[in-house]
Amino acid sequence: MNEEEMNEEEIIKKIKESDHLKIKYGIPDVDGILRSKYIHKNKFLETAKSEIGFCDVVFGWDSGDLCYDNSMVTGWHSGYPDAKAKLDIATFREIPWENDVPFFIADFSNDEKYASTSCPRSLLKRVKKQCSEMGFKAIFAQEFEWFNFRGTPSEIHDSDFHQLQPITPGMFGYSGIRTSLNQNYVAELFDLLEKFNVPVEGIHTETGPGVYEATVIYDDILAAADKAMLFKTSVKEIAYLHNFVATFMAKWNANLPGCGGHIHQSLWDESGTRNLFFSEKENLKTTELQEHYIAGQLVCLPEILPMYAPNVNSYKRIGHGDWAPATPTWGIDNRTAAIRVIPGSKKSSRIELRVPGADTNAYLAMAASLASGLYGIKNKIKLETPDTKGNAYNETGKGRLSTNLADATEKMVNSTVARELFGAAFVEHFTKTREWEWRQFEKNVSDWELKRYFEII
Repeated sequence: MNEEEMNEEEIIKKIKESDHLKIKYGIPDVDGILRSKYIHKNKFLETAKSEIGFCDVVFGWDSGDLCYDNSMVTGWHSGYPDAKAKLDIATFREIPWENDVPFFIADFSNDEKYASTSCPRSLLKRVKKQCSEMGFKAIFAQEFEWFNFRGTPSEIHDSDFHQLQPITPGMFGYSGIRTSLNQNYVAELFDLLEKFNVPVEGIHTETGPGVYEATVIYDDILAAADKAMLFKTSVKEIAYLHNFVATFMAKWNANLPGCGGHIHQSLWDESGTRNLFFSEKENLKTTELQEHYIAGQLVCLPEILPMYAPNVNSYKRIGHGDWAPATPTWGIDNRTAAIRVIPGSKKSSRIELRVPGADTNAYLAMAASLASGLYGIKNKIKLETPDTKGNAYNETGKGRLSTNLADATEKMVNSTVARELFGAAFVEHFTKTREWEWRQFEKNVSDWELKRYFEII
């Protein structure tokens, strides 16, 4: 019996009887970073069916552990108390590169203060519940592109991120020989991720030195988001074993392609047996329900863009020829459009949202995708524009997405749609975190400024 077939009681019993002294669990924060702890097996057994304390600073600081000064969810004013985390026993896995130590994902779904304001996994659970209440089952998957460099985190930090050395040279997408050059790394990614219950459909090189692409196999939306988050964390840890460092930055180099985090998605009936994005009519590429779903995403996209492009760096990728359109467009099997409709079989028909980068928080990006699609269905929004033929980058008449995090965040702050989709409390906290992120960028002096102004001005 594997982990997926075991019920909660059987999982707890297995760990109680195991030789493991510790278990590891992680909580995804607003930036999609897995904040983790090891705890004694006895502590796990005491709290597995109840709650476990976890400092709420995970929702009160940024990716560099600097505390926000503009959020009321937690802070110096509250003393950063413990929040009530709940281990999701159904997420049980064993980490094959850590001697099979048991692992779980936790969230704050049982603590209303954080569930409504700041916990990304709790937000996705709420949207998933709305989907179920409408009679649908959401099937999702995320694909990732990421660059790999030689060295350790300390070596790269000590070099001030200069003269980075990709693990392979040159632009060589879909290369057989480049994957052979690092065959042990590729083999371990495939095999260890499979053992960790984060199976990938395929891995290949993308265009750029040392860059790979992989798609996590599709699943129910919550499990898909769990797997997407664990994929990124796992790749980084497996890369360490090979003296590599993996980055999921949206755009690490101005002269090289960016890294996508495209989201594949479809709606099925409640039983999960009928794909509602599959048209039985041979001459039709879409269904009416699917068109409402696409229309909802396109209408909402400009107002909730920070959910898909959460970082300052995210906007260096969008609209610059990096296969990331800056226009709210859709097209049939068109990779230049924001939404690519992929007609296929009863099993594979789906859409691909191409705006998100690899730097996304999977819980937020998937929640945004599903919520805005359901918004289109509930309001029977019609596709006002025909599908884009040719290059969607030229479709400027359909509007353009914000070009930086500050503008995108301001639109979300003022959006009534965002509040309808996610609740005012969440929008308030999340947009404050993005405003903070922009302020950290604004006060920074870049290498570009030094090179341009240091002597001449």
